[in-house]
Amino acid sequence: MCLALPGCVVSLKEHDQLSRVGWVDFGGVQEEVNLSLVPSAKPGDYVVVHVGFAISKVDPQAARQTLKDLQSLLETDGIKQESANETSE
Repeated sequence: MCLALPGCVVSLKEHDQLSRVGWVDFGGVQEEVNLSLVPSAKPGDYVVVHVGFAISKVDPQAARQTLKDLQSLLETDGIKQESANETSE
């Protein structure tokens, strides 16, 4: 299974068209991402990232909702994990 996540472009480091990279924020975690496939991406834009490459721009509202939903799932999973650990003790 493949997973692509939305993130907000924070800054750019342009060397040339083929090595265009930038920092992207994924709900508080920032990673360096190759932006060569989305040449119009600029700081403030939301992009979908798969294996370190931005593959498209995405609507900011949809991206924020996706990040919020993922955070909610992680929090719910954390509660389930804690309950499972307590039950097994």
